[in-house]
Amino acid sequence: MEQERPLVISIAGYDPSGGAGVLADVKTFEQLHCQGLAALSALTVQTPATVISVNWLSLAQILAQVTPLLAACRVGTVKIGLVRDMPLLAALLEALHALKPGLRLVWDPVLQSSSGFTLFELPGRDEIAAVLSRMTLLTPNAGEACALSATADPFHAAASLSRHTAVLLKGGHLEASRGTDYLFQDGELRATFLPGETRLWPKHGSGCIFSSAVAAGLARGLDLQNACSTAKHYTEKRLASHPGLLAYHDE
Repeated sequence: MEQERPLVISIAGYDPSGGAGVLADVKTFEQLHCQGLAALSALTVQTPATVISVNWLSLAQILAQVTPLLAACRVGTVKIGLVRDMPLLAALLEALHALKPGLRLVWDPVLQSSSGFTLFELPGRDEIAAVLSRMTLLTPNAGEACALSATADPFHAAASLSRHTAVLLKGGHLEASRGTDYLFQDGELRATFLPGETRLWPKHGSGCIFSSAVAAGLARGLDLQNACSTAKHYTEKRLASHPGLLAYHDE
């Protein structure tokens, strides 16, 4: 008899194209042998190339979806993607910890779409530090790490942020070492993940996929470094799946 799969919840936006947000997250969870659950944080109007508009859900609406899932299901890991702002994220984290202490929480900070649509207004450093201290892992790209730390250098930014939570700096936007990812903990670089695939195409939602793959690894009991390594391999397979903007999740 097959062992019961671990359950993972995605709290993120609904992307009608299926390339990003909860649809991409659940596809990733399922391919990595987890059972995917989802709660919407926003309804977006977008194509694989452009975000047109966002209709935000309130904290009460998000919790109305999440609370019964946490009560009824053995969930140990939650991946958070698109959220309206830092006050909502802080309140959401507080509620999640109260509902189920000990949850592993992974935040992929979606601050702006690749087409330039602003999705998250940044608060002050103290607010960011307080929120990060309640997470298991932050998974920013270079621009997001710099924005969250108000620092121009992404490596210095990731190291600074990692004093509050572990940080996986995604290397897709790094100029000097594109495609290499870096894990920081306690202000120090702990692991480097070199690219493996050689023929990759850009994909809408690749950051969502990577973050969700790490969450799936943690849910399956992998330590943080192995979860990041497995997630990188999975994400590269999706980037190599075909030239179009929407990834294929089948093998």
